[in-house]
Amino acid sequence: VITHLMNKLTNVFREGFSNSFYPVPQQAIGVGSAFEGWSPYAQDAVYHVLVPLSPPPGHSFHLELGTAGTLQRNFSVRVELLCTCTSKQLGNDTLCFLHHPEEELRRQDPSLLHTLCTGAYLDVKKTIRWFYRFVRVAWLLLPQSRHWRLILQPSSQSCKFQLSKDNKIFTVHIIFGVRQGDSDIFVGSQPTEAHLQGIPSTTWLETYAVAETKFFKHISRQAPQDSCHCKCLQLLTRFLMGIDFSSYALKTVVMHLLNTIPLTRWHRWDLQRRMMDILMYLRWSLERKQLHHFVIGNERLPMEISLPSGFRVAKPPNLFQHLASNPDAHTKAVQEYFRLLYR
Repeated sequence: VITHLMNKLTNVFREGFSNSFYPVPQQAIGVGSAFEGWSPYAQDAVYHVLVPLSPPPGHSFHLELGTAGTLQRNFSVRVELLCTCTSKQLGNDTLCFLHHPEEELRRQDPSLLHTLCTGAYLDVKKTIRWFYRFVRVAWLLLPQSRHWRLILQPSSQSCKFQLSKDNKIFTVHIIFGVRQGDSDIFVGSQPTEAHLQGIPSTTWLETYAVAETKFFKHISRQAPQDSCHCKCLQLLTRFLMGIDFSSYALKTVVMHLLNTIPLTRWHRWDLQRRMMDILMYLRWSLERKQLHHFVIGNERLPMEISLPSGFRVAKPPNLFQHLASNPDAHTKAVQEYFRLLYR
């Protein structure tokens, strides 16, 4: 339902904005637990959808790496104008932003630099507000609007809405992303909780969500039909409710084990053993204050997952680096682990 709706929205966009110079949404990609098969919230699942953005005609995107040394790299998306004087892709009436006088350019829609950018950089908040306005109008043009109720939930970092019909309710978070080259790594519009305060509106955070979702789909194709890997993760994240411990750390542990323990040992009757493996790996990681990132620096990642050059051989970030530098945080994490263990 969600992916079909998103594809309908992007089709309406292409028709309605075909002569404008806004970013071009591509086919939506479902990411996160609901699309990976282990959502702990059952009926209350939140569906995260990443919508890749491509530059409009006469524009190009260039990713500029921001502050070094952070666990999650951040980028700015610099927008540049391209010469379209000899381009056959644009209509004959389209003027080149670089080589036509400003008086003549006023006859056509403004460039992306004058709509959704701050300076020369694509602005997250402006992009979100623009898409919200578009969804309000586009929804009325879709046949789904006759059967479903749409409730928009304004947010500065992602487009959120609810779809409801009868007793069905879907909560959807749309994250906008710019692809790094032709890889499965994006820079995205939605920051982590640690970055919510004080983040510039032109900052886009590197996200590995598409690569991780592709990994789970790869495992589902290779694993036994009754594989328990999703059930393990689903149960453990349910136990986390009320515990201040990262579900992403648990997910990372499970991904590492799926990459090392043969998939023939993940049958449903192996559930208890694999649950213990996960908890033991997590305890070992806490004791060492070290949990390697799964995507970066992982040479065993399936080759069908496309990564930027150097990703597979890079030094993996330590997701528990904050525990190594903060004894109080480490003590609390260990206490939360034992709360999880004895549930």
